Amino acid sequence: MEKKPQVLVPRVKLGTQGLEVSRLGFGCAGLSGSTNAPLSHEDGIALLKEAFHMGVTFFDTADVYGENHDNEIMIGKALKQLPRESVQLATKFGFIKSKDFNFGVKGSPEYVRQCCEASLMRLDVEYIDLYYQHRVDTTVPIEDTMGELKKLVEEGKIKYVGLSEPHPDTIRRAHAVHPITAVQMDYSLWCRQIEDDIIPVCRELGIGIVAYSPLGQGFFAGKAVVENLPTGSWLSMLPRFSGDNLEKNKVFYHRLANLAARHACTPPQLALAWLLHQGGDIIPIPGTTKLKNLYCNIGSFAVKLTEDDLKEIGNAVPMEEVAGAGSLDLFAKFSYKLSYTPPKEGQA
Repeated sequence: MEKKPQVLVPRVKLGTQGLEVSRLGFGCAGLSGSTNAPLSHEDGIALLKEAFHMGVTFFDTADVYGENHDNEIMIGKALKQLPRESVQLATKFGFIKSKDFNFGVKGSPEYVRQCCEASLMRLDVEYIDLYYQHRVDTTVPIEDTMGELKKLVEEGKIKYVGLSEPHPDTIRRAHAVHPITAVQMDYSLWCRQIEDDIIPVCRELGIGIVAYSPLGQGFFAGKAVVENLPTGSWLSMLPRFSGDNLEKNKVFYHRLANLAARHACTPPQLALAWLLHQGGDIIPIPGTTKLKNLYCNIGSFAVKLTEDDLKEIGNAVPMEEVAGAGSLDLFAKFSYKLSYTPPKEGQA
């Protein structure tokens, strides 16, 4: 059993718009069964309450998580047992999920408002702290989507606006309509493409970076390496977790484990510490269904790394040697590299 950390998670400003969050967030999708069996609402709420008491106050959900919006409903129940003003609640809109697992995206102004109103009801809150467009609708000018989000801010229904997986050009255009507080991106030791384009743009504009899947969908915590994937887990469909690719990629976990032993920590702690050391504007949001993993993640703050350490850890997982694409083919069309939108009518 991982020991309960003796320190609370510190707080930082997320971007320059005024939102203050815990330096480590909690990705809530897994509570409703994205990679493991879903937790009961009682168990999920208990875990969130313990996270809160350890200083993790930034909770990340979405309207598409869980069957019948189960995740937002669970988070809403948890908020009834916590001081609402001390929680930074993030949720998202935009994905349309069909029964055949074929996702679409919608970003029309009417849909933005419809989704926000529905999330407010499910969460049973008066406002959402940070409201993301989950993926960019490449058929709708980003100015139209942002215009409606701006109205929701003015009405007090949301406080801050975020984008998930946007193209750098989309970030700039959106930010010109209403300030973007955070951009949420896939960022981990084996997914570092955003260092070349997204992070520089965000730092130029004062936008925070929220790192989802900071442990590589759990790979750097040992999933599929030291523990088998749960039956039916969608991770088994990801190219990096299957067949020869998985066998080739296991070497990266073992390299990280060797380095972690030298730093007297666990592999996931070292992977999170590496990410935390990339800058104070990087906020990882690991998820878990287990208390021991929550404690382990928080324990990453005790790991101190030098510039040489960071370089050695990065070199242990060279991007060009990772086998397999980072996501399913059906999600490739939502890559941030492709997430730019048509120009607003009348604008060049």
